[in-house]
Amino acid sequence: MAIHCHNGPGLPVASLHEIHDCLTLALDAGESARGYSQAEREARSYVRAALRRVGKLMEGVV
Repeated sequence: MAIHCHNGPGLPVASLHEIHDCLTLALDAGESARGYSQAEREARSYVRAALRRVGKLMEGVV
């Protein structure tokens, strides 16, 4: 079942939700109790930033 609603120019809302879910899963899958290397911290920071950006797009802020 595809949702074809758009939030203006750009991706359909359903696609943004899918991207948001994938980024969330990536963060969850990469969680570690032992801590993170510098490269892992940097990568997780980029994923969190992308997650915030997608969230703003879904809200129509951007």
